[in-house]
Amino acid sequence: MTDPHQDDAKRRTKPGLFARLRGNFIAGLIIVAPIGLTLWLIWTVVGWVDSWVWPFVPDAYQPEELINRIFGLEGAERITVNVRGIGVVIFLTFTVIVGWIGKGLIGRSFLGIGERLVDRTPVVRSIYNAAKQIAETVFSQRDTSFDKACLVEYPRKGIWAIAFISTNAKGEIETKLSDGETIVTVFLPTTPNPTSGFLLFLPIGDVKPLDMTVEDAAKLVISAGLVYPNGNGKDDAVLPAAAE
Repeated sequence: MTDPHQDDAKRRTKPGLFARLRGNFIAGLIIVAPIGLTLWLIWTVVGWVDSWVWPFVPDAYQPEELINRIFGLEGAERITVNVRGIGVVIFLTFTVIVGWIGKGLIGRSFLGIGERLVDRTPVVRSIYNAAKQIAETVFSQRDTSFDKACLVEYPRKGIWAIAFISTNAKGEIETKLSDGETIVTVFLPTTPNPTSGFLLFLPIGDVKPLDMTVEDAAKLVISAGLVYPNGNGKDDAVLPAAAE
């Protein structure tokens, strides 16, 4: 004879149809959302590059004009096509050609003349130098990425925050701060937007390096502690189990 109390407990613990649907929806959303966001971002960036490139292409060489000319439809009903992505190819080709010319002797000479003219223009000089420094930092082929993730005590003793070690301090910063101990340059990002933060110069003894990779530490910062890497450098976050 079955215990009626056990039957009631089983009925209470068994999830209902709505709970199972909700669990499956959340699991599917975790799979679909990153893929959809990535595709949307690529599509948007490609469209932005196209819209920036096509105004510089003569009308006679626009894709729609070429297609209608090939099929002889100038006087008839025209074909309208979406050629998203061709502008990106043109932009990449143009940038490669400019880089190839700029690396040569003649290209460097013209670039030097242009930069000297820009340096004599007050407002343009500030904008150009800032943009050039950012571009060199972001797109340089040298190793300019963060070295390691670490923990620092911020904003006061006893409170620890994740930061990233970039390089050892150099120049005047090192001379003024160094007292026999290496001074490291540390970037302390904000949550959930790691593109903003604080630049800190700390003695190496005040920095606790982490074994996790920079990518895993960035995930931890962006997710506000929800995506926690384990000792193998992999995320502990898993899809919610669908109710049986």
